[in-house]
Amino acid sequence: MNFETFEPMYEAILADFGFERAADERARDVAAELATPFPLDRLGDWRGATVAVAGAAPRLVADVEIARDADVVVAASTAADVLRDRGVAVDCMVTDLDKNPETAAALTREGVPVAAHAHGDNVPAVREWLPRFADEWTLATTQAAPQGPVVNTGGFTDGDRAAFLADHVGAGRLVFPGWAFDDPDVDPMKARKLDWAARLLRWLERRRDERFGVLDGRREATDAALDPILSGRG
Repeated sequence: MNFETFEPMYEAILADFGFERAADERARDVAAELATPFPLDRLGDWRGATVAVAGAAPRLVADVEIARDADVVVAASTAADVLRDRGVAVDCMVTDLDKNPETAAALTREGVPVAAHAHGDNVPAVREWLPRFADEWTLATTQAAPQGPVVNTGGFTDGDRAAFLADHVGAGRLVFPGWAFDDPDVDPMKARKLDWAARLLRWLERRRDERFGVLDGRREATDAALDPILSGRG
């Protein structure tokens, strides 16, 4: 995924949420000042591997064995804590620093890569936490155009960004422990973000010509939302 391909989706997300592109760009620039380049081969060789993209929904506890059986584990946010507490090694963490940045910082110091995301409303966290991360193991990301050491491999929420990152570096198969799009306990904003996560995973599924079981029962609705964007009518 390159930014030119992702940009129409990004613009649709901005329009839907009323986010300001300039705010994302300011956050990206702050991250660029604090980060160092991260060659993606530092993640390891994921080509052809089964990659577990672990979400942070409560069902992750029941799905732990799916992650344990995978070749590579990429954990979104607090999924990293759940898995590590149960003896499952995490190969990469993806976070926008909103819940457990101390876990992310500790992982980088252990030599585990962390994709740390800068967006319009987390600049204070970026300023506070990126200097605490081990530079060598920190991949700074943005949802705006990439700049300097800050990259954009696609995605919007921690979970779908993890999936897009895995795809970008050649993952062979993606599995999704700990995902739940219909969570009655989340607030309306989070529910909307989960809707977008489903749309973006469906787009990735289509691009990869793969079937993600986590999308069963949702494809018709996500296609109805995606197709106008992809055709330039959204």
